[in-house]
Amino acid sequence: MTAYAIRRVLQALVVMLVVGFVAFSLFQYVGDPVQLMLGQFATPADRLRLTHELGLDRPFYVQFYHFLVNAVHGQFGVSLRIGKPVSVLLAERLPATLELSVCAAIFALVVGIPAGVYTGLKPNSWLARTMLSLSLLGVSLPTFLIGILLILVFAVKLTWLPAFGRGTVVHVGGWTTGLLTRSGLVSLIMPTITLGLFQLTLIMRLVRSEMLEVLRTDYIKFARARGLTDRAINFGHALKNTLVPVITITGLQLGSIIAFSIITEQVFQWPGMGLLFIQAVSYVDIPVMAAYLCLIALVFVTINLIVDLLYYVVDPRLRVDRPGAAGH
Repeated sequence: MTAYAIRRVLQALVVMLVVGFVAFSLFQYVGDPVQLMLGQFATPADRLRLTHELGLDRPFYVQFYHFLVNAVHGQFGVSLRIGKPVSVLLAERLPATLELSVCAAIFALVVGIPAGVYTGLKPNSWLARTMLSLSLLGVSLPTFLIGILLILVFAVKLTWLPAFGRGTVVHVGGWTTGLLTRSGLVSLIMPTITLGLFQLTLIMRLVRSEMLEVLRTDYIKFARARGLTDRAINFGHALKNTLVPVITITGLQLGSIIAFSIITEQVFQWPGMGLLFIQAVSYVDIPVMAAYLCLIALVFVTINLIVDLLYYVVDPRLRVDRPGAAGH
């Protein structure tokens, strides 16, 4: 187990080094930070002074080393657009993104798993066919279009929900949340549905296919032959085995929800990291872009590492090929 964990951690570090190199390359090949900070009327002397202060006159490998050291400490410089440290900006926007992402994941699980179980147990019913047909819309329609349609119906036509913003938030320690206010909860409804709809359809179809497959296995037939009730078979045996891949996929999809929340945040002007990244791209704010790229990569790598280690613990087949296993 220790050797496997060390190997996976080393692979994760290699991935982060590659991502760090890509993020560092933004400073070298995307825009001119000196020009962006000083403006077009800067003198050559001002350019030379700022270039030296930023360390841009040093060799490439020296700059990359300092970039990695600073990144490990969470320091990515100062935003060229706002003038505040990037780490401070991300810390301010992180609660909004995590709140939206977690709510979207919970929404996808709470609705997707029961829907998948129902369509798997009663695949020929009219309700199951309707749910499967509607799930095609969730897979096919782009996220921004879903958000715009929700705004058009529930904010413009019916005026039930706010069209944008996070609502009123409260500070709990160093954390901000809208879950404790009515306007915050109401403002969260449409972004949550928009962001979680694709994951919902994915989970529903995965649960359905797993349920159909499990219900055809021999041990389910044996359970029926023993006279167990349908409730005990469907929920005590079939669903339990179905949820193993579902939980794995959900864990991996949580990283995707956080990474791709930028579209939802842009549509609803949700003040999270995704909206900050979109604004950074518009203004070529390289420090923010680099920091966001590294942070999202860290989320993906961490989740994948945890899933791999859990797989190793749960699935004994992965331990068969370990050194010395053949001799036992």
